[in-house]
Amino acid sequence: MAADWLGSQVSINCGPTLGMYQGEVSSVDQTSQTISLRQPFHNGVRCPVPEVTFSAMDIKELKFLDIQTQSGGCRASAGHGVLSDPGVKSSGQSGQNSRGGYPANNTHSTTAPITILRKGPPASSSNRGPNQATPKKNGVKNGGGGGGGQMRLRDDECFGADMDEGMDTDFDFEANLALFDKAAVFSQIDGTDCNGARSRGTPGGERGTPTRYRHDENILEVKPVVYRQITVPQHGGKEYCTDSGLVVPSVSYELHKCLLASAERHGLSLERRLEMTGVCASQMALTLLGGPNRLTPKNNHQRPTVALLCGPHVQGAQGISCGRHLANHEVEVILFLPNFVKIQESVTNELALYSKTSGKQVASIKDLPVSPVDLVINCLDSHENGVLRDQAWYLAAADWANQNRAPVLSIDPPVSGQKQAVEAKWTLSLGLPLPLDGGEARVYLCDIGVPKQVFQEVGINYHSPFGCKFVIPLHST
Repeated sequence: MAADWLGSQVSINCGPTLGMYQGEVSSVDQTSQTISLRQPFHNGVRCPVPEVTFSAMDIKELKFLDIQTQSGGCRASAGHGVLSDPGVKSSGQSGQNSRGGYPANNTHSTTAPITILRKGPPASSSNRGPNQATPKKNGVKNGGGGGGGQMRLRDDECFGADMDEGMDTDFDFEANLALFDKAAVFSQIDGTDCNGARSRGTPGGERGTPTRYRHDENILEVKPVVYRQITVPQHGGKEYCTDSGLVVPSVSYELHKCLLASAERHGLSLERRLEMTGVCASQMALTLLGGPNRLTPKNNHQRPTVALLCGPHVQGAQGISCGRHLANHEVEVILFLPNFVKIQESVTNELALYSKTSGKQVASIKDLPVSPVDLVINCLDSHENGVLRDQAWYLAAADWANQNRAPVLSIDPPVSGQKQAVEAKWTLSLGLPLPLDGGEARVYLCDIGVPKQVFQEVGINYHSPFGCKFVIPLHST
């Protein structure tokens, strides 16, 4: 009898869409081919309703896990889409069983969704509750024929039940939250146990305990930073420091000349130094002119203008090299270089390259712009020839630069004690700084490519302060 199933623990497979259900059989209706489970579980999670009802056509497989019978003679069995007495043979065989159940190969069992009904008061098969589906007779509802009646039946069974009536039990948020042990989880994240003790390795702690670090702790052990990494055989009279605190001492002009001479013997010729100085100085000038905010293809109508004041010496050749690179970057360059009777060969070579660019060259102060330019680059001074500072062209160029309201960048300015006629806002030293006058100009240092062993050859213990840059600012100490 159907009552023999009551109290048994069953597992119902409703296919991949509806999933698996487990629970205790509370009622079996062979007339309507439905089975109800008490305290059901859906895919291992307890259902929010106390009871659910399934139609046989939605059941793919039914397994009895624990059969409770009065006679004790029943055994566990499995069914596919039908409900029958325990004594009837397995419904997995084709055809209808002796109770009129539907065969396992019923085509509706693979397409119809599951019907979940709220359990009403106890009633016989002839007096069903209001939420149970209308019994299906020979696959036809209300005497209708054809596939239309079957489709209407499936629609009623799927959508006809009032699901809101079954949700009569509120979800217990507090009980669900109690299943999550927040203290244990956060203690693992913080590296502490539940009692608040640190689990990271500490001095005097147990050996073998894995060390845990905070997000702001350094994993790698580092040596303390040595800020004085450059030492010179003779003090130049002034010291600077970088943004990271590294000390950069100044050197005398005589030691600086020995350093450049030693580098030239090892292959770092004057032409290479001029090119490195021109690249670094032009990069600094481009930054001072606005960088990517000023030099863009969409801003060709506002190209910056640079006035370049050069003399007939190595410092002047460095300035011409810088002007060539600026002109290659679409900067309007105006080069001032008087018509000297005698100039150095390096200046002649740089002029030949500069003439291939769009830059202009003038020999008179009258040809320089009257209105302010964006930047003035001063390369008038020489470290060795101080006589030029008394000549008329030099005084006129210095007076024009001071009256033009543009900021001034001086490349490789003279050392302290020598007169600087042009007031500069920035100065750029090469390799190592010279002891410059303590004016308001900000000092910058550029890397001209001198190898470390060349520094050691002249008695300088050198460690590069540049890091990832070729031009860095220096601050007076």
